[in-house]
Amino acid sequence: MMFYRLLSIVGRQRASPGWQNWSSARNSASAAEAHSMALPTQAQVVICGGGIMGTSVAYHLSKMGWKDIVLLEQGRLAAGSTRFCAGILSTARHLTIEQKMADYSNKLYHQLEQETGIQTGYTRTGSIFLAQTQDRLISLKRINSRLNVIGIPSEIISPKKVAELHHLLNVHDLVGAMHVPEDAVVSSADVALALASAASQNGVQIYDRTSVLHVMVKKGQVTGVETDKGQIECQYFVNCAGQWAYELGLSNEEPVSIPLHACEHFYLLTRPLETPLQSSTPTIVDADGRIYIRNWQGGILSGGFEKNPKPIFTEGKNQLEIQNLQEDWDHFEPLLSSLLRRMPELETLEIMKLVNCPETFTPDMRCIMGESPAVQGYFVLAGMNSAGLSFGGGAGKYLAEWMVHGYPSENVWELDLKRFGALQSSRTFLRHRVMEVMPLMYDLKVPRWDFQTGRQLRTSPLYDRLDAQGARWMEKHGFERPKYFVPPDKDLLALEQSKTFYKPDWFDIVESEVKCCKEAVCVIDMSSFTKFEITSTGDQALEVLQYLFSNDLDVPVGHIVHTGMLNEGGGYENDCSIARLNKRSFFMISPTDQQVHCWAWLKKHMPKDSNLLLEDVTWKYTALNLIGPRAVDVLSELSYAPMTPDHFPSLFCKEMSVGYANGIRVMSMTHTGEPGFMLYIPIEYALHVYNEVMSVGQKYGIRNAGYYALRSLRIEKFFAFWGQDINNLTTPLECGRESRVKLEKGMDFIGRDALLLQKQNGVYKRLTMFILDDHDTDLDLWPWWGEPIYRNGQYVGKTTSSAYSYSLERHVCLGFVHNFSEDTGEEQVVTADFINRGEYEIDIAGYRFQAKAKLYPVASLFTQKRRKDDMELSDLHGK
Repeated sequence: MMFYRLLSIVGRQRASPGWQNWSSARNSASAAEAHSMALPTQAQVVICGGGIMGTSVAYHLSKMGWKDIVLLEQGRLAAGSTRFCAGILSTARHLTIEQKMADYSNKLYHQLEQETGIQTGYTRTGSIFLAQTQDRLISLKRINSRLNVIGIPSEIISPKKVAELHHLLNVHDLVGAMHVPEDAVVSSADVALALASAASQNGVQIYDRTSVLHVMVKKGQVTGVETDKGQIECQYFVNCAGQWAYELGLSNEEPVSIPLHACEHFYLLTRPLETPLQSSTPTIVDADGRIYIRNWQGGILSGGFEKNPKPIFTEGKNQLEIQNLQEDWDHFEPLLSSLLRRMPELETLEIMKLVNCPETFTPDMRCIMGESPAVQGYFVLAGMNSAGLSFGGGAGKYLAEWMVHGYPSENVWELDLKRFGALQSSRTFLRHRVMEVMPLMYDLKVPRWDFQTGRQLRTSPLYDRLDAQGARWMEKHGFERPKYFVPPDKDLLALEQSKTFYKPDWFDIVESEVKCCKEAVCVIDMSSFTKFEITSTGDQALEVLQYLFSNDLDVPVGHIVHTGMLNEGGGYENDCSIARLNKRSFFMISPTDQQVHCWAWLKKHMPKDSNLLLEDVTWKYTALNLIGPRAVDVLSELSYAPMTPDHFPSLFCKEMSVGYANGIRVMSMTHTGEPGFMLYIPIEYALHVYNEVMSVGQKYGIRNAGYYALRSLRIEKFFAFWGQDINNLTTPLECGRESRVKLEKGMDFIGRDALLLQKQNGVYKRLTMFILDDHDTDLDLWPWWGEPIYRNGQYVGKTTSSAYSYSLERHVCLGFVHNFSEDTGEEQVVTADFINRGEYEIDIAGYRFQAKAKLYPVASLFTQKRRKDDMELSDLHGK
């Protein structure tokens, strides 16, 4: 085979400094002494896992003042995935929270050697991310814009500049690159040992060769751990067990679901080049070639993420310490070929070893952190998707803050364990999903891409019916939701392959659905929404919910209230609508991905000995959103009941018959600002009601629509969605929802004190609507989310969501505006005057477009203007 002809392989093993040299570091820490002592019988915190995650959590907890901490490692410290980590620290990430974690890690590791005296091999090399295609370059430009505004130096460079920075690279096929000069390489095992040393000096007790058998739980609370050397009573348990985290979670008396799965990960090590590479040689990421390359002792360390990964250990637990798995040169050959194309001079270089080690991946390529929804005091930090070194410092800091303060200093919802449910923990699902996830690490991810594995897991009863009518699907929390419906005359294959940062091929389809919503009537299947019922035998349901929710729920039976559950800081833990079904029963509708989080929050804050019944009825009801001015005609005809606003006012709920079906909960709301109704239908009636609605609606021009149309409608009406626009660090006063808070009614609720203080002092950010002015929809790059916002040339925030408004014939973005002092950089109060007096630009992949800022929806103004223009044109034609 080619690599045998080109390269001779040396079989003997050789490790980098620190990979096997544990003794000096462990002597500086007190791990050896602790190992010889008996386990303590109690502690405040027990951490399982002595890799970079466990030691980082221990380090940061001890820095925050918690001292009664025990760290247990089943093998030797840093002998798991941490030992075989490639040692590349990269800050270039798609998610802002990941960029911040990596940036913090970089700063922490930089000073760790000075703090502990342990050499970590930290070398600032910089990274160069190559682009072989224009789409890849656009993706890098988007990342570059976000890095710059959070203070991470980076720049887009030419192929010529790439060759100057790394003379061994073949650059003939490149269109550009991104250079991040402060990225680094480091020995991950030595970082873990340094963190352990510092934690030990701060009072943390570390015991290796001690296995956690299971976590003891009583009444939903951690009470201790059972190890192979005895029990330890504790209040908190932290699962940092890496690839073993999944099984450790399931071993508890009350199982904790931690969805991750291991795959084999390969990289090669070479002998030094004839002229050894300098230690400062930049790390190369050639994502289009699926490889990374870094200097290693004057030679090369190179691995990648192949298209056909090899999942392992699906059947169960493996060896205590990770040994180097079997070499597989046939499997590695495509990555080796890619390496030789990028660096042709390596053909004669001698390879020392092909390393094969397991890495854990999660179902959505994001790491897992946070408290278990099932067991209080059980925290998790695992599933790093081959980025454990980059995230280790920041992730450990955020989890420690979470434990000490009750919440981290940044919004980490995208990484929260509660974004998953038990449905994502099937071994078969995880095995199939990680086979897709691992190649996606380097695949080009354009906006609105969808996973292809693990699909059709949760479906509406209408799935087959809608699929036959051309529905194209996306997945949310395992639930299939329609994006749009392809008309019979459209080229389906072309649409499925249409992936771009520019105007997408579904533009005209969504336009016709939006037009139908505004002029006739559309049906959107929204069954995925989370639905809870809260009932009590007396008045306790109202009393408890009044304390948990920010808006007044003491409304007449049949009324709907838009509200949310706030935390002590006044931020939204949940955004929902609640219908009062009767005096003792409430129906709660929340976002799809809040099912686990919302349930956990309610259970945590509801009285333990109450007569309240909380029931998850998500699966019991199919939800149809009937949007448009003719929705009232369709429902009137099907129910033989008057549905006009006089008889059925806005935000009203009533159980009705629709067709032959009884007990349909009809609500006069659409989540879009458009007229219409939500129908919550017992699932056995779903197909009948849908068929009746479509049959009767034919005369009114009815058609199916999907979530892309919904997105366009809600954004142009300035409707913010939880998880996209607002989160647990967003208060009602910061997003224009003062009217949804009962501040003036003298009733206590969680977050009230924080809101009163904020009302007195002013807000430091404000959700704002932006309408792009000089943007060509057909030719320019589109905004999607996360684009930097500039006011008078100064960075003030990022967009949270965006969509094309077919009414305004403009792109509309939502985003938060901050007021940073030009002198100190500190945040100042944001007033309506501050918003209105600025001139704004939205940065899309390095190109800035002018935008108008609004604090209220403007669809009606633009509609009136267009009608006036149309009339003037008509007059001209008439003359």
